[in-house]
Amino acid sequence: MQDNLKADERIDELHRNGYKIIQNMNKFCFGMDAVLLSGYAKVKQNETALDLGTGTGIIPILLEAKTEGKHFTGLEIQEESADMARRSVAMNRLNSKIDIITGDIKEASGIFGLASFDVVTSNPPYMNDNHGITNPDLPKAIARHELLCTLEDVVREASKVLRPGGRFYMVHRPFRLVEIINTLSAYKLEPKRMKLVHPFVHKEPNMVLLECIKGGGSMIKVEAPLIVYKEQNVYTDEIYDIYGY
Repeated sequence: MQDNLKADERIDELHRNGYKIIQNMNKFCFGMDAVLLSGYAKVKQNETALDLGTGTGIIPILLEAKTEGKHFTGLEIQEESADMARRSVAMNRLNSKIDIITGDIKEASGIFGLASFDVVTSNPPYMNDNHGITNPDLPKAIARHELLCTLEDVVREASKVLRPGGRFYMVHRPFRLVEIINTLSAYKLEPKRMKLVHPFVHKEPNMVLLECIKGGGSMIKVEAPLIVYKEQNVYTDEIYDIYGY
């Protein structure tokens, strides 16, 4: 298995179905936000799902382990990340269930066609030009900052590739929540469920999970918050359950 690795790469356990993932220690590695999104998203039996900006394929691999979906696709613009994702898919013997496509989120509807998926997920870049300092390392900067696509690009293409009544799941930052909801509504993706994620019970939220329905009505359920740590360096039971520990 180690022969499958390139320089500076490692294999990490995913604690689901014995699956593993290849990551480069000097590039952008997946974080808790991707894992939480994979626990929040629902892909039902015989449904197909697309992950926009899949990175090293963490969300399609975890969704295959956690749901009864029929097929999963990851779209990633950085070939180095897409290559790691493909090798992880092959390592886990999931080639018949997961496809990794190299391509631009802004062109997703042209790549896959309109109304071609039941579910779309995305853990998009959180920061735009007004937020934070751009990382000098390009792969990390692309993952964190809206250098190659904007929030509107992600939402627009998700709406286009979703079938009517399809579901869009996204993790983002609460400080952009007004902009997020306005953008979703503009593209007929109505938020139906929302869960705020707090690092500690007494701290303000630093993530938000959203489920949206294409063409849904304007009613949203704000769910009980998710607390990450019950004390320093000790996860809550809900987090352990999501990770599969």
